[in-house]
Amino acid sequence: MVQHRFIMIAFPAQGHINPSLQLAKRLIRTTGARVTFVISVSAHRRIGNRATTPSGLTFAPFSDGNDDGAKPEDDRQHILRELKSRSSQAIVDLVKSGANEGHPYTCIVYTLALSWVAEVATELHLPSALLWIQPATVFDIYYYYFNGYKDIIRNNTGADNNDPSFAVELPGLPLSLRSRDLPSFLLASSPYIYRFALPLFEDQLENLGKLSKAIILVNTFDALEPEALKAIDKYNLIGIGPLMPSAFLDDKDSSDKSFGCDLFQKSKDSTYMEWLNSKPEQSVVYVSFGTVSVLSKIQMEEIAKGLLDSGRPFLWVIRENQKNGEGKEGKEEEELSCREELEELGVIVPWCSQVEVLSNPSLGCFVTHCGWNSSLESLVCGVPVVACPQWTDQCTNAKLIEDTWKTGVRVAPNEEGVVVGEELKRCLDLVMGSQELRRNANKWKNLAREAVSEGGSSDKNLRAFLKEIEEVD
Repeated sequence: MVQHRFIMIAFPAQGHINPSLQLAKRLIRTTGARVTFVISVSAHRRIGNRATTPSGLTFAPFSDGNDDGAKPEDDRQHILRELKSRSSQAIVDLVKSGANEGHPYTCIVYTLALSWVAEVATELHLPSALLWIQPATVFDIYYYYFNGYKDIIRNNTGADNNDPSFAVELPGLPLSLRSRDLPSFLLASSPYIYRFALPLFEDQLENLGKLSKAIILVNTFDALEPEALKAIDKYNLIGIGPLMPSAFLDDKDSSDKSFGCDLFQKSKDSTYMEWLNSKPEQSVVYVSFGTVSVLSKIQMEEIAKGLLDSGRPFLWVIRENQKNGEGKEGKEEEELSCREELEELGVIVPWCSQVEVLSNPSLGCFVTHCGWNSSLESLVCGVPVVACPQWTDQCTNAKLIEDTWKTGVRVAPNEEGVVVGEELKRCLDLVMGSQELRRNANKWKNLAREAVSEGGSSDKNLRAFLKEIEEVD
């Protein structure tokens, strides 16, 4: 059997790095592969607990010109140009040194927003694979948008021509998608600040199209998205997920309890876990909006109102930059108006170990922005959700959660886009009182574990992928 040596590179954001690290660990654990993780200096500093790094995984940090991390006011195009130039050179240098030392690399795996890596791999005569860190359904939607459906979507989703009854059906997908279900970058009404993102997806698909049969490793599993994985013949979409720490999934490595990269410091006070352990089963509401979304002060106050009106114990993650009001409305007073009342009912932390929290028996519901990592974690842990999507793929994820997998309820914002307290309470009551949602969540929990177990679909797919790249060699 070939001794595989992978180069793995992820866009320097937590939602890209963590699934990549989990794939690296699984390749090492399952196949005995060696993985060199090419990573920006700023992100490398955030990789926690190096002592648990498995044998076979090494890091190759490179400077992307933003060693202290990019700032919101930085020129995005300049950042991307620097990232492209410097990461490309880092890969070339690594491949050359590997060949000179008699340990050649056999494949390059990269995440979305790094479309140029496929070109570099081709120049180096190495097979490559895109690690798609969103659902297969979202990949398909982007593909169809750039292949025949752009005009119909743009002409029905603008600020001046938004048709609330508009819905589109795409080949091979068993969904009727309204504008609120589509990735936000596709909408003509999408804020100008996000316009930089769409060309990244277009470049990604263009570069994949240059390959004879592009390999896309998807952080999903066959039972979760059977149609979406097969909807486009042009590409080889392979479900190899869920990519999560082994201790919370297949328990092949009980020491693997952390994703690896935290762009935020966890709460130094770990008493929140003791607090969770003191609560009855399925009684606690967990609220977190991920690493990127910043909510307005008005929205924060409405969430607080909904939690208080619900009367249920809760654990709420309020990041430091969120607490300081860095939202659409600029700086606001730091504290919520009802902070004292909130802390009588629940616990507020600046960050926490999310999978550990979701795995706790006290968890009854997850109020989430529906980022794909969070969505998968809720499925793997069997926790039903209140879906509060904000942007990018989250809107499609919420559609899948509510209508396809039936593990949650999606909030209905008011005309200003705010989810009012009464609406949040309504959804919390629905989810916490629904045995059907809980049964469905438990069903997907079991299917996810089955997929990654030995002989499961994701396990087989990963081994088949290795054979495929051996044939390319």
